[in-house]
Amino acid sequence: MNFTIVLVAHGTVANLDDLPAFVSEIRRGRPAPPELLNELRSRYEAVGGSPLLASTQRLARAVEARTGVPTRVAMRLWHPRIEDVVADLQDDATLVLVPLAPYSVSVYEAAARRSLDRLPRPPGLVAVRAWGEEPRLVRAWTDRIRAIDPEEGRSGRAVVLSAHSLPRFIIDQGDDYARTFESAARAVERELGRPCTIAYQSQGAQEGEWLGPNLVETFERLVQQGAQEVVVAPIGFLAEHIETLYDLDIEARAQASRLGLGFARVQTLDSDPALVETLADLVAEAQARARD
Repeated sequence: MNFTIVLVAHGTVANLDDLPAFVSEIRRGRPAPPELLNELRSRYEAVGGSPLLASTQRLARAVEARTGVPTRVAMRLWHPRIEDVVADLQDDATLVLVPLAPYSVSVYEAAARRSLDRLPRPPGLVAVRAWGEEPRLVRAWTDRIRAIDPEEGRSGRAVVLSAHSLPRFIIDQGDDYARTFESAARAVERELGRPCTIAYQSQGAQEGEWLGPNLVETFERLVQQGAQEVVVAPIGFLAEHIETLYDLDIEARAQASRLGLGFARVQTLDSDPALVETLADLVAEAQARARD
């Protein structure tokens, strides 16, 4: 079979003038209020723009070098879109879809299939399985936590494992995101060998209840429990983006400071060899399934 790997990330904009269209797509077609757009623009500007696309492209090059399989990059909610990325492939092509959102593989697969249906002759597609608890991935996160916290939980230091929040109604409709994230967080906790706290960050502006506790609530509770420092590991994010560079490094750090908490943040995996090896194994499994 003629395989092509496609890594799919959430999406970002290179030109801030595209923010209105990008945010509208995230909001399922609803235009964003001007105050929200102004806030988002200021966040992008504060960190010099999002490196998500460039880092995903680096990861794709590393995966291609490791697997020997041509590897392309698409974004779920912005350009480059998967239907454009693969439009030149021959009729015998089979895509191996790798969602770079290990707790939302089924959501990304469904979106990819809808996008590919727009093509006159869509290629075959096989998606990797959910992979948030892959041992190499878990160890990669714990190694990074230990690099910041070599004393392994000295008195007064707490570890927070975070992921992006979602509106509660999405979970109530059957989305498995919260369960898979929290299960992966417990796997990291077991590998680390010490208690960790789970939090949801980067809640959006949409009305209604969002997954929590959020970071402010988490920091306040940790202070009440005697914490003096916090180490935040954003295990729900594989690459640096606005949610890490602004929401954590600027906003969450300031929130911790106001509470008298020392703050440290674990860097994302980006093109870490452990992530590349994990993806290579997942691709090989998916190829085997496609051949059966």
